[in-house]
Amino acid sequence: MRIAAARFRQAGIGGLSVADLMKEAGLTHGGFYRHFESRDDLVAEAIAHALDEGDDRIGIEPRPAEDEVTLSRWVDAYLAEAHRDAPAEGCAVAALAGDVARSHARTRTAFSLRTKKALLRMADVLPGGPKQRAHAILIWCALVGALTLARAVNDKKLSSEILDTVRGELKSLFAAKRRK
Repeated sequence: MRIAAARFRQAGIGGLSVADLMKEAGLTHGGFYRHFESRDDLVAEAIAHALDEGDDRIGIEPRPAEDEVTLSRWVDAYLAEAHRDAPAEGCAVAALAGDVARSHARTRTAFSLRTKKALLRMADVLPGGPKQRAHAILIWCALVGALTLARAVNDKKLSSEILDTVRGELKSLFAAKRRK
């Protein structure tokens, strides 16, 4: 599943055939059907696996007493050029959001659950109040959107500018919010 998760993050859901994946994993195409009923089942499991891996890759656990520090570290780690340059090892949300939107219901459910989990984790490190969830949604969308755009453009300078700008603006915005 690790190979499938990495390859789907790298090539997209439509960019990888079952035959190619089985060959890369050292398995036969026939062996695929002993494990999965369909390609959609494989995709759903691989995406769920990739999403679970994403939590471990950032490696930052929320500590509410250190909310600004934790948020700053998340932003720095997520919007790093190393993360941008390694989609096979990076966040499945940024790598696959467009593909998942057109995918099987089971895959979309796994994606939805991961998004809810990310929002809860972010809200946990933000100052309380009526806008806590709204701010978590804003941060998550800014992170995923910035990484997605930084990967999509073919101009390295612009790509780095996107990452740097969003990183700096998020950190400034929420540092100012905390001081209020």
